[in-house]
Parts: sequence; C-alpha cells; structure tokens
Amino acid sequence: MLLFAAGGHHTPLIVDFVNHYIGEPVHEFQLAYTKPIWDKFFSNFGTEAEKVFGPYTVENAVPWYTIMFVIACMLTVAFIWIIKGKVSEDDPKPGQLTLEAGYLYLAELASSVIGPHGMKYFPVVATFACLILISNLMGQFPLFMSPTASVNVTFALGIASFVYYNYCGISENGLLAHLKHLAGPKLPWFMFIVTMLIFGIELISNLIRPLTLGVRLFANMFSDEQVFLEITNLAPPFTHFLVPLALTGLGVFVAFVQTLVFTLLSMIYLGEVTHAPHDHHHDEEEHHQGDMHDDAAVAAA
Repeated sequence: MLLFAAGGHHTPLIVDFVNHYIGEPVHEFQLAYTKPIWDKFFSNFGTEAEKVFGPYTVENAVPWYTIMFVIACMLTVAFIWIIKGKVSEDDPKPGQLTLEAGYLYLAELASSVIGPHGMKYFPVVATFACLILISNLMGQFPLFMSPTASVNVTFALGIASFVYYNYCGISENGLLAHLKHLAGPKLPWFMFIVTMLIFGIELISNLIRPLTLGVRLFANMFSDEQVFLEITNLAPPFTHFLVPLALTGLGVFVAFVQTLVFTLLSMIYLGEVTHAPHDHHHDEEEHHQGDMHDDAAVAAA
C-alpha cells in the first residue's frame, strides 16, 4: 500500500511511466474517437464525458486500474507457470503443500456447492480465485495498487461471472429451459399471475448480480485502502512504523476473504443453472433389468 508517487499525486510510478510513453497517442485517440461518442450519449442526460469520467489528460490517458489489472493478469499467468514447473510428487516443498491444500479446499467447495459435476467448471472458478486474490494482494506491495479497489475492474469481473454462468445454463439446458427455471416450481395454471411475479423478481435479481458482485468487492477493497492511508497518516512519523505492519496483516485477511466471497457466490450461481449429467450406465442397467422382467413375464405367460 506504500505508493511511491511522482508529481504529488497518488498514482504509482509505473502508471506515470506508461503514460509518459504511450499516454499522448492514447489521449489523441480518445479525443478524436471515444470522447465524441460518450459526449453524444451523455448529452441525453444533460451532462458530458468529462463530468462523468473526469478530465481527459495525457497523464491519465491509460487509467491506473487498467495498468494494474494488466499487471495482475501477467502475475497470475507467471505465478501458475512457475508453480506448475516446480511441482514434485516425491519431495513436495511447504509451498507446494500449501497450494495443494488450497486446491483441495476449492475442489471440495466446488463439489459441495455446485454439485458432483462441479469439477467441470473448476478451471474457470479457480482462475477467478487466483486472479482476484493476486489483484487484492497487489495493494500490499510498494509501487502497486489493488485493481479491485476500482469499481471499473470489479464490475468487469462481476459481468464476466454473470456471462459465464448464464452461458453454462443456456448451453446445458437451452434458452427456454434456462429462463423457465426463473419461474420457480411448477404451479397450477390458475396461479399464472404468481408464476409471472416470481419470474419477474428472479429476473431482476439475476440482472443486478453483476452490480452486487462488483460493489461488494470494490467497497471492501477500497475501504481497506482508505483505512490504511487514514490511520498511517494520523500521527506521522510515529504511525509510519509499526502500525502499517498490523494493517498489512488485516489487508491480507480481507484479500483472502473477499476472494472467497466472490468465488463462492460464482459457484452458487453455477449450481443454480447447471445439473449433473445423467448416469447413463445406471439408465442402461435399469433398462436391461426392465427387459429381463418383460422376458420373464412373457415366459410365465
């Protein structure tokens, strides 16, 4: 959370570095293409792009949260690649044992929350967990900020989770069956109004899930950043020594908890729209037993 900033503004040096080299062409592109589009859109609401997004400058042409999130993606890929190359069955190290414990916990959680078919979606769920955890923990290191402390990033993650679980539901059940599950249990025809009411409530509840996922993650990570800055600046330089250590421990705890909450909710949503495949072997066995009963009945007759 210690930010080495230049120019007196609270942005990491790497953000200034990136905008120093590519900020000007990006800024020119925004003024020529994206800003007129947003101005036209926001003119319907009596405002303009700069009042919503802030001033368009070379220094913030590439937002800090975009740079931090790209770094988080790169760190996630590098972390998985490094760990994958050092896995040993004969002589596992403490780090490997810790990762295996985390893997087993997530796998068991997926099986219990989603169902026995949960491992089918485990790669995507685990990717969410790794990416969000690394994004949350980035704020604990100098020169970095947590991209999840920006509502833009958390909304994007919430939308990604929303799109994925709806894609899984539609691909497995079909569009009509996927929408039908929003109507709740099958009721008699004369309770059609109640069915439509349930459908409307469930539809609205599903549509606002990206918002609730994004706001929950953003609010906790942003408040953690603000609490750290406010407390460490209460009585400088005394609060610049031991206090940050205690707050860093709290920040790590919050990072893990918020990763678990986002991952768990994504699993719950997957469990609502997916189901375990039918046991074909069991069906064939029942069919075979049925044929045997039929043959016995014919022989008895």
